[in-house]
Amino acid sequence: MPHAQFTHDDRIALAQLLWAGKTQAVIAKRLGKDPGAVSREITRNKDDDGIYRGASAHRKAQGRRKGSKATSQKIRNDPSLRRYIVDRIEHCWSPEQIAGRLKRIAKKTVISHESIYRFLYEDRPDLGKYLRYEKGNYRRKRGTKARAAKREAMKIRKIEERPAIVLARTRIGDWEGDTIIDRTKKQRMLTHVDRVSGFGAADKVEIVTAENVHAIIRRRFKKIPQKKRRTMTRDNGAEFGDYDLLLEEETGMKVYRATPYHSWERGSNENWNGLLRQFFPKGMEFATVKQSDIDRAVRLLNDRPRKRHGYRTPREVFNGRCNSN
Repeated sequence: MPHAQFTHDDRIALAQLLWAGKTQAVIAKRLGKDPGAVSREITRNKDDDGIYRGASAHRKAQGRRKGSKATSQKIRNDPSLRRYIVDRIEHCWSPEQIAGRLKRIAKKTVISHESIYRFLYEDRPDLGKYLRYEKGNYRRKRGTKARAAKREAMKIRKIEERPAIVLARTRIGDWEGDTIIDRTKKQRMLTHVDRVSGFGAADKVEIVTAENVHAIIRRRFKKIPQKKRRTMTRDNGAEFGDYDLLLEEETGMKVYRATPYHSWERGSNENWNGLLRQFFPKGMEFATVKQSDIDRAVRLLNDRPRKRHGYRTPREVFNGRCNSN
């Protein structure tokens, strides 16, 4: 496969796929990478606890890259080394072969193949035609902030793209989601509510990271029948990360993002959060709150009759039961 660095997006996707239990072979195929490259990436950039996390892996890689920039100057400052590299490239040697040959001759590492690739990209892009995979734009920079923002935007569906049937509130399975924050702003509750029935769920989030929040959502919706998992409209908070596509794959729901600072676009969820605040008021710290406490409050809300349902409960409507005692 072509030589290609792991980008920030690649590392986030890799972490998501690992979290989803995909094998390295499957991950390599999806990312368009060599399986060996995926294995090396995980080994080099995983955290001390053995878990590969996309954001921290990218920071490690960037730190290593910054530390190695001085080595690319070595080629520029050494005419004989530069001539040797250019000559070997023109003889169709790969940067890895050149670095390995130099190490064999000198009995020590002279230059890394990464530094040679960097030299080719920065100083001699014309030599790209001699590489096995001829590309004029190999190892190119990630682009402007505008292009990066456009790539990020392509990963999410905006609320305007949501089908009309969701607005009509005629079916079970269209969800809204958000979090509520405690007084310390260190812990949260993750809440979800079905738009039609008002049936809700809430989970305590002790460690507020996108990966952890995604794992909680995935576990929560595994308990809900597939036919009642249609769409999810959620906030744009950083706690949701960029896991929309992976969540769609794992749950079968289409995920949409509300407009920033337009909380009314998730009116059902905002209203349900207000009801939950009866049990966990603003100014409260969640550190002492147990999941069992949250479950009890949620049961009370789901089993409380609603006027709009003819005094049926959200649970009865969600489960399709029309009669109640």
